[in-house]
Amino acid sequence: MKHNFQKGKVIIAGAGPGDPELLTVKAARYLQKADVVLTDRLVSDVIMEEYVNPQAEVLYVGKQCRRGASTPQTTINELMVDYALQGKLVVRLKGGDVSIFSNILDELQTLVKHNIPYEVVPGITAASGAAAYSGIPLTARNYATAVRFLTCYKTEVISDAYWQELAATSDTLVFYMSAETADHVVAKLTANGIAEDKWIAVVEQATTPLQTIYTSNLYEFAAKQGSKVFKSPSLLIIGKVVQLHQQFYWLQNKETTQEYFAPVEDKAATYPKAERA
Repeated sequence: MKHNFQKGKVIIAGAGPGDPELLTVKAARYLQKADVVLTDRLVSDVIMEEYVNPQAEVLYVGKQCRRGASTPQTTINELMVDYALQGKLVVRLKGGDVSIFSNILDELQTLVKHNIPYEVVPGITAASGAAAYSGIPLTARNYATAVRFLTCYKTEVISDAYWQELAATSDTLVFYMSAETADHVVAKLTANGIAEDKWIAVVEQATTPLQTIYTSNLYEFAAKQGSKVFKSPSLLIIGKVVQLHQQFYWLQNKETTQEYFAPVEDKAATYPKAERA
């Protein structure tokens, strides 16, 4: 690939958790100016249709943990560099916020290595969106004084010692990318004696028109939801604050088999494949 002498710029921006109206004004402005957009799977189609420069080249670089054909991070890094060295404005669009459970470190290191100008634009993370659209204030007074963002995408990620600490804390726990291991999360917490007043909410497709929330006491989860396969993306909220959902929810459950975010293989048919030019 031939490069221009004048370098472009890369904008690493968060698209929010699903509802396209949660996109920040700054991210929307960059999308309207973009020459190239490298977009994740968990980005609303409405954002791509209404906010992206019609002349921009859009490449789908989606990932789907353990399922589907994911774009390697090395390919994403190469695409950012190649297009920026052509003098183009590149928007690397990520679902949720760019700094929470994303591969931003790999991308920042790549940009610094190649001396490419960049900017980081935060987005609303899934925990904030899911909590707001569920009527679950994460640090409600007299319920919790802190919140922890975690992941248990593999059962061995968290040590036995840390499970003991998590079971004992009064902090609200929010697990990202852990729907497929939800039964393991619950089993570990209950085995370590988590308080009986702690509840779990599994929030499917948070902030979208298809949002559905399943709640139960942690000790009743296996009987009520243990065999359920939750739609992607789903978030686990655990703590006393989950009890507030029934009092303060304002969005009705959709309870549908539809998926707001298409799987990787379906999205790949919509956007060009992320192959290095």
